Amino acid sequence: MEELLEILSDLHPEVDFETCDTLIDDKILDSFDIVSIIAEINDRFDVTVTADKITPQNFNSAEALYTLIQELEDED
Repeated sequence: MEELLEILSDLHPEVDFETCDTLIDDKILDSFDIVSIIAEINDRFDVTVTADKITPQNFNSAEALYTLIQELEDED
C-alpha cells in the first residue's frame, strides 16, 4: 500500500489519499492521471490493468486501487 500511496502522492501531493474515497467522483483524478497510475502499477507491481478494470469504483480511492492490485496479483 505504501508504494501505491507514493505513486498517487507524486501525482497530487495536495490530496490525502489515505482518506479520500471520491477521487473520480470529485474529479481529483483525470484521464491523464489514470493512464499514469496504470503505467506505474503495471511497472511496479508487475500486473496488467486491463480495460475492463478501469472503472470509477476501482479508482475512487487508494484502498480500492490496492484491492484491485491484490486481485490482479492473485490472478498470476
